[in-house]
Amino acid sequence: MRSDSRSIVQKLWSYCNILRDDGLSYPDYVEQLTYLLFLKMAHERSATDPTRPPIVPEEYGWTSLTTERGPALQRQYSTILHQLGLATGMLGIIFRGAENKIRDPAKLRLLIVDLIDRRNWSALDTDIKGDAYEGLLEKNAQDTKSGAGQYFTPRPLVRAIVQCVRPDLGEAIYDPACGTGGFLLGAHEYILATHRDLSNNQLAELRLRTFHGGELVPEVTRLGTMNLLLHGIGPTDDEEGPPPIETVDSLAARPPRSYDVVLTNPPFGRRSSVTVVTSQYERRDYERSVVREDFWVSTANKELNFLQHVAAVLKPGGRAAIVVPDGVLSGGGAGESLRRRLLDEFEVHTLLRLPNGIFYASGVNANVLFFDRPVSRRPSGDGQLWVYDLRTNMHFTLVTNRLSYEPLSDFVSRYSGADRGSRTATWSVETPQGKWRAFDIADLIQREGCNWDWLWIRQDDLSHDEDSRSVEDLTREIIDELQLAIARLAELAATPEITDVEGAPYPRPSARDQ
Repeated sequence: MRSDSRSIVQKLWSYCNILRDDGLSYPDYVEQLTYLLFLKMAHERSATDPTRPPIVPEEYGWTSLTTERGPALQRQYSTILHQLGLATGMLGIIFRGAENKIRDPAKLRLLIVDLIDRRNWSALDTDIKGDAYEGLLEKNAQDTKSGAGQYFTPRPLVRAIVQCVRPDLGEAIYDPACGTGGFLLGAHEYILATHRDLSNNQLAELRLRTFHGGELVPEVTRLGTMNLLLHGIGPTDDEEGPPPIETVDSLAARPPRSYDVVLTNPPFGRRSSVTVVTSQYERRDYERSVVREDFWVSTANKELNFLQHVAAVLKPGGRAAIVVPDGVLSGGGAGESLRRRLLDEFEVHTLLRLPNGIFYASGVNANVLFFDRPVSRRPSGDGQLWVYDLRTNMHFTLVTNRLSYEPLSDFVSRYSGADRGSRTATWSVETPQGKWRAFDIADLIQREGCNWDWLWIRQDDLSHDEDSRSVEDLTREIIDELQLAIARLAELAATPEITDVEGAPYPRPSARDQ
């Protein structure tokens, strides 16, 4: 993150410590900032060009907040959130279900007048605004108690995946579980970096019709939509076009269209309360089942259903990358049937085994599976699955040794984009610690259970049994949590004194409040 963005995040986050006295959680704070930032930027755009229709009706605009105090401010803010939540389009997505969670009107005015109103947000470079909001979302994801981390994929991993898949101008790009929008933003950044001189029509196409996301949780849809908006994605003002993200259960029905590129890190680790079944599967509970005629197997397993969903929405010639847990690679029953069908009808060509300790929502070993939908049917058993082991003997934490792009760069360079015929393995009998090797699809099909869960690199320390290694991993996690708490205390100590709008200082929260 650039220094300008980092300083803005530091400023925005410093006010959270004041508002936590009111019981406001990190996610609540980011949500309230989202509302206020949108209102302020809408006001700035209207002031810049008074001839354009206002984004927000004047009676619910920013000025109606800055001129109020005390209980009247509380009432006006609550009224604004309620009324704008009834709107359609981008306004409805940002404000639907919105509530004022700041109980102290003096602190609400401090946030409005001292933090938000003093800066011209619309004048900031899009990259700075976007990076600053991304920084807030990442800080929010670090709050393990809130569970917000499950909606935030580490950005170095997003960057690596996008560089492998290479989304292009004119392609429809989709994330069915988009969270805060990381994959869509990564694809947007990649396209802009690889196409320097875009016409106005091309820019409009990129902004309005390229990116498509689905998210089950309305509050997360709000954050993702705002994140994309601050990066210049989606309709603004009086422009026509659907919002880039919609609140939807992506598994509930067959989507009306297909996509060129699918990039996603869907939820997994728990069974769904709803079973998705094929039209041929007759025994089902009608109260807890969804029929998908485009699915191959019937299961309540979220990760298997999302994998089927991605396969179903991919266009011929399309490319997909999906984060999956180890169970998808080796489980029996529906998992085995799905793997065999995927190998038969798709080009499953690359698997990246991810290290532990890189996700804010931890606990499950994960991988990235890359596959394409062929334009025409290929001979059964043709091709190879290339596997890169970034897990064995790799140790990351969320504080002291966070995942950066550098460990992923070797995989990206060996992935070789569209030219998979030029790949060269680093593993051989003579180099058994090589991280990169290929397995023939025909051999995978013949393997018991069609198991894709290959391990070949020797652990550095074989003197410990499996239980003792688990204890070491647990100890490492505990140490990391303690270091994260220390880092937050250090951040609090470095926070400059904040005064209210009358100039009186607010006391810092005590350590026990953290």
